[in-house]
Amino acid sequence: MSAYPMHEARPGADLAPYRADFPVLQRPMNDRRLAFLDSAASAQKPQCVIDAERDCYERYYANIHRGVYQLSQQSTQAFENVRGIVQRFINAPDEREVVFVRGATEAINLVAQSFVRPMLQPGDEVLITGMEHHANIVPWQLVTEATGAHLVVAPVLDDGSLDMDGLRARISERTRFISVVHVSNTLGTINPVETITELAHARGIPVLIDGAQSAPHMPVDVQAMGADFYTFSAHKTYGPSGSGILWGRLAHLQAMPPYQGGGDMIRTVRFEGSEYADPPQRFEAGTPNIAGVIATGVGLEYMEAVGRERILAHEQSLLAYANERLAEWDDLRVIGTAPGKAGVISFVIDGIHPHDMGTILDMEGVAVRVGHHCTQPLMERFDVPATVRASFGLYNDRADVDALVDGLLKVKSLLG
Repeated sequence: MSAYPMHEARPGADLAPYRADFPVLQRPMNDRRLAFLDSAASAQKPQCVIDAERDCYERYYANIHRGVYQLSQQSTQAFENVRGIVQRFINAPDEREVVFVRGATEAINLVAQSFVRPMLQPGDEVLITGMEHHANIVPWQLVTEATGAHLVVAPVLDDGSLDMDGLRARISERTRFISVVHVSNTLGTINPVETITELAHARGIPVLIDGAQSAPHMPVDVQAMGADFYTFSAHKTYGPSGSGILWGRLAHLQAMPPYQGGGDMIRTVRFEGSEYADPPQRFEAGTPNIAGVIATGVGLEYMEAVGRERILAHEQSLLAYANERLAEWDDLRVIGTAPGKAGVISFVIDGIHPHDMGTILDMEGVAVRVGHHCTQPLMERFDVPATVRASFGLYNDRADVDALVDGLLKVKSLLG
């Protein structure tokens, strides 16, 4: 940890000093202080993450696992050390359960094709919820269409909460798998995943938790969660893009066939047949994103050094402040008001298209996401074509919220 520019870690302290660790946030945007409010799409990177990836390429990069020379050995050690970092970050029982992938999307597809598809028969069911990201919808459509199974969707309540009675009612004798988002990227809803896994396991149903929006913002314990699989992407946990994590119970991984074939996922190859490597290498065909994985570990250690409880408390404070400021607007409607939600606010303003709002806010130095946020079925559920979404990271502060509100005043003056 000493390599990172850590600031004094006082319980409950403001995280404002950490903003200086992020180079892109030091640049002005249209002659204004940049208010970056799109961390739910992808977080900015601290200098230590940028340095780690550059350091790999400048000092010791080489392909991993098979080289006997020093550079390869050093790269291999740095790469493999990240499994232990991830294991500690999510409290996994065994670092062999940590599979490196390109992101949460690939992780879900891997589980869908390698674990779930072989078990499905015509008439079987896969259960998801109505608030899922497209990455947790389309893979299940592909496997159910290919096998004659059915995709079942648990409903969402008017406040954005998951309808737990509706979910219970949809668990049937034909349910073979459940995949559910931990935190909604659009609503901020935090789902009761421990309860869901208990319900599922009581009937022998395995569960995948999409942690793309929980891993960056709160402590994660996959053992307490009771999940069978858990996924997240590095680019949301202050690491680089093109790197991600699939955690799965070792017994599941050992029983799963490879998702892709190629180098580094085999023990022996003959034309008559091949013998596959043990997990996790079985699922890591080809040359991986070596420097990206190494930098992924640095991003996770950075979060640990800041303190995930502090990050959660800080973002909750910003959420409360933003809700207070936006409550002054009679014509503004927040989509997703579930109790205990995460640091995401999606909203619409009567008579003004979200894309127009996003363009004007950008001119004011405020970066927000506009659109359907890869949750088109959820947009249909709330009868809106799109929303403006402001999402918080550890580097945000009240000045960013104030800039958002001031930008919306400019929107109203021009378009209202």
